[in-house]
Amino acid sequence: MAKLILLTGGIRKEFDLGDFNTIGRHPDNSVQILDRIVSKEHAHVIKQPDATFMLKDLGSLNGTYVGNTRIHEQILKHGDEITMGSTRLLFSDRPSTEESLHRVTIAPSSINESHIRHKVDADKSERFLPVKDLPIDTLKRDYEKLRIAHELGQAIMGILDLETLLPKILDKSFELLPADRGVILLMEGGVLQPKYVKHKNPKQAHEQIVLSNAILNEVTGQKRAVLSSDASMDARFVGSHSIIMQGIRSTMSVPLMHGNELLGVMHLDSQIAANAFTEKDLQLFNSIANQAAVAIQNARLAKKIEEEAKTRAQFQRLLSPKLVEQLVSGQLHLEKVGELREVTMLFSDIRGFTAMSEKAKPTEIVAMLNEYFESMVDILFRWNGTLDKYVGDELIGLFGAPVALEDAAWHAVQCAIDMQAALREFNHARQQKGMEPIHVGIGINTGMVVSGMIGSSRTMQYTVIGDAVNTAARLCSLAKPGEIIVSETTIASVADKVEMIALPATKVKGKAQALRIYNVVGRKGDPSGFFTKEMTRPG
Repeated sequence: MAKLILLTGGIRKEFDLGDFNTIGRHPDNSVQILDRIVSKEHAHVIKQPDATFMLKDLGSLNGTYVGNTRIHEQILKHGDEITMGSTRLLFSDRPSTEESLHRVTIAPSSINESHIRHKVDADKSERFLPVKDLPIDTLKRDYEKLRIAHELGQAIMGILDLETLLPKILDKSFELLPADRGVILLMEGGVLQPKYVKHKNPKQAHEQIVLSNAILNEVTGQKRAVLSSDASMDARFVGSHSIIMQGIRSTMSVPLMHGNELLGVMHLDSQIAANAFTEKDLQLFNSIANQAAVAIQNARLAKKIEEEAKTRAQFQRLLSPKLVEQLVSGQLHLEKVGELREVTMLFSDIRGFTAMSEKAKPTEIVAMLNEYFESMVDILFRWNGTLDKYVGDELIGLFGAPVALEDAAWHAVQCAIDMQAALREFNHARQQKGMEPIHVGIGINTGMVVSGMIGSSRTMQYTVIGDAVNTAARLCSLAKPGEIIVSETTIASVADKVEMIALPATKVKGKAQALRIYNVVGRKGDPSGFFTKEMTRPG
């Protein structure tokens, strides 16, 4: 049945679609979306004569998007992602396999060896013997393996989406083998989980599929393909009328092996006769499983690469390359967004930038800013800072968000010292070219802020908000050219590591009490990190 699936804010809620459906903020809608950017009645989804569904925007102010395109009306396809305001919806018109998956049960059983007719070691079934003195039966068997591998390879070639791949694998299995039902189970966290179910007769899709725990243990533990006969005689079926009525007489279960890694299990059963499957069928099914395992692993790798690319693209402009790689590899994990956390903020601003802009050509200003920011961001990343944003000539860096950072305040202060030192070299190069030097004031504050993704549904940005951020901005405005003005909360963590000048308590906008502030002039015991006297205030 067609449905819309709400996916926003960690919520998943499904809405079955009728012939006429309304979407909007008002509770009378078929699909109510609690989003202030969404109109009271935002859009309609209407079933067409050909059973497709038309999405129609009702002239909403903020629009309706399918993918990245704003639409007026559009026929929906399975998997289309719809955005309204800050809400995401997924359109699905495929019969849900969730109910079928819930009907797959792995149950303890007392099945004995008499029910298991044949076993094949996974690592032996695909071996090809030398041509010399090759028996005709072996030649036929090897040819059959190649034929199956070729046919299945053609059927699943290039499919890198598991939701599409798994049905294809079972479809091909049903074409080649006399099966009535099939299940693909994949390993997740060391446990087999049903991922796709197929019935030859769709009318039997409601039936329970009970898999023998003993057989699955044989398959997964010994890495063997197992053929079992007359499963209805298994003691686990005694007294279960509904199971006996299924008439299951033969089963085949094979491991999905990729190298030495067990990806899962494929299972087929027949309701025809005790010997519905032959040993040859088991060999063929095992060949299918080997091909399927390669395709499943490729799909998983493609998904991983896609997710890594998204993560890298999202954070490479914000974080140092080292932190980005640690995030992508899973060595670091982002804390949940929208949380209260302690962060050190660094604001840097070019002094006299407005006057400089009035005297220079716009192209020269842009070139200067790009060169300046390139140098400053390199230093920011070197000290594991996060680039929050640029605001004109202002640069805002975060230390301790979104990735927790030990000694965040010390990292921020060292970053500021290196920025001012690098600026001297930057200006020396400019002056040699006959260009005006630039000077920067830096403000640093440490405090509790709310961190998270902020913005509209179309453009989101990681940032921090709170009074501590405003204080850092005020300190930056107080800093004279070449100064690093640091708050009392920041200096408390670094006082024994820096040379500093205590400045008079200063009243800033938004604060009832005057702030105790300090001008950091270098690292303690490191003369190369000190600034020149003309850059510091008198003591």
